[in-house]
Amino acid sequence: MRAVIAAVLMLFALAVPATADVVDVSPPGANDWSCKPSAAHPEPVVLVHGTFENMAKNWSTLSPVLADAGYCVFALNYGDDATGPIADSAAQLAPFVDAVLSATGARKVDLVGHSQGGMMPRYYVRFLGGANKVDDLVGIVPSNHGTTNPLTIPTGYTVCEACREQMVGSDFLTTLNAGGDTVNGPDYTVITTVSDEVVIPYSSAFLVGKRVTNVTLQDKCPLTTIEHDQSPNHPLVWQWVTNALGRTGPADPAFLPNCTLVA
Repeated sequence: MRAVIAAVLMLFALAVPATADVVDVSPPGANDWSCKPSAAHPEPVVLVHGTFENMAKNWSTLSPVLADAGYCVFALNYGDDATGPIADSAAQLAPFVDAVLSATGARKVDLVGHSQGGMMPRYYVRFLGGANKVDDLVGIVPSNHGTTNPLTIPTGYTVCEACREQMVGSDFLTTLNAGGDTVNGPDYTVITTVSDEVVIPYSSAFLVGKRVTNVTLQDKCPLTTIEHDQSPNHPLVWQWVTNALGRTGPADPAFLPNCTLVA
């Protein structure tokens, strides 16, 4: 078994070149390659970080929540902190999913992504063979139809192709969304907040199609002020994520979260 896991990890290492600024530190609870999914949670969960993020920072709170709930949790770094071309990033997600499936013996994975990480996997499932390998795709404030907000590039980044590609009307998003937002196979859950200051308008995250649930947090918890960056760290978001992962189909639109929980 150790030899198999080592071979899988070596394959992924060859498929996804490391970059100097990527922090290859797993978040708590993630990347135990000996984990075997239970009957209660048969799909391992793959966490996909957002732009200017890495797995350790983006998933420091949600990863242990899911692991403590009994899920096999995995996470990856990709795309030079997710600043590179999004299609190339999707091509890095593909072998990672294959590695997770090989190591766990599962038939499919669940993908949970933040911001770009909730949108980029749609390219993987549409164009790179992921439709038959993904059970749930849960996007936390995803940039599915782009933003009208010119994204500010932080100090140290001279180029951010993914920023340009996440603007409303970009060639990348036009290609991604041509012919419909969804494909047969995965269930789609979209979690949004009216306080999103990055994906503008927040409703551009919504998907149209079969097996889709679009969630606006304020519809059930009107007083919440959750914004874009910290949304993966909020217990209200965790409740919607676990609801989506824990049932057949996408999140239940009738689900009533506990609005008194605060991050």
